[in-house]
Amino acid sequence: MTFRAIQVLKSADLIIAEDTRTSGKLLKHFQIETPIKAYHSFNEHQSTPYWIGQLSQGVNIAMISDAGTPGISDPGYLLVHACHEAKINITCLPGATAFVPALVSSGLPTDKFYFEGFLPHKKGRQTRLLYVSNLPCTTILYESPNRLIKCLEELALHCGKDRKATVVREISKIYEEVKHDTLEGLIRYFMKDGLAKGEIVVILQGKTEQKLPKTNKYRHKSDRTEEE
Repeated sequence: MTFRAIQVLKSADLIIAEDTRTSGKLLKHFQIETPIKAYHSFNEHQSTPYWIGQLSQGVNIAMISDAGTPGISDPGYLLVHACHEAKINITCLPGATAFVPALVSSGLPTDKFYFEGFLPHKKGRQTRLLYVSNLPCTTILYESPNRLIKCLEELALHCGKDRKATVVREISKIYEEVKHDTLEGLIRYFMKDGLAKGEIVVILQGKTEQKLPKTNKYRHKSDRTEEE
């Protein structure tokens, strides 16, 4: 939490939050008395036009999510997009987000990466797993504690058990943990250690390019001599 964020939340006319109960604890801790209303995945489609109307009338609204950054696997995109359509100025304050520190601490290449977020639970899951398994760059996944082992097993099936990965959980909290190993090693670790807890980020090594063997049989017909 930054000093600027506290100042903005105190000076706003209204705060909209993914979970008013969770965010209420945060606001109480920093003695922020600004009114708070719910804005989450179940009401964002219906309520976005209303909030655009409020903003157009000059109401200063701050948006916060339950954990992390609004718009990153959290509600927020629809409202920000609608603000641009309505020519309403917005500002994003630097703050907590899980995938950047997870990526940096993973030890995997950070020059190019792909953010997948949460995989579909059922329909389309295998298609997405196949897609990310073939990406040549580092891939970032979000996963829930009760699905972590299943996710690692599915990644091992598509990528091979020796593909490197890093599991980072509880970022910035007391029990933060960074575990780097092969997919097979991570599966063994978390099966032995029991069910992981908290917010989890899986950083997957990109697929390495396989070089063709240096042998004449791969030469093009036009390159062969008459003797061959």
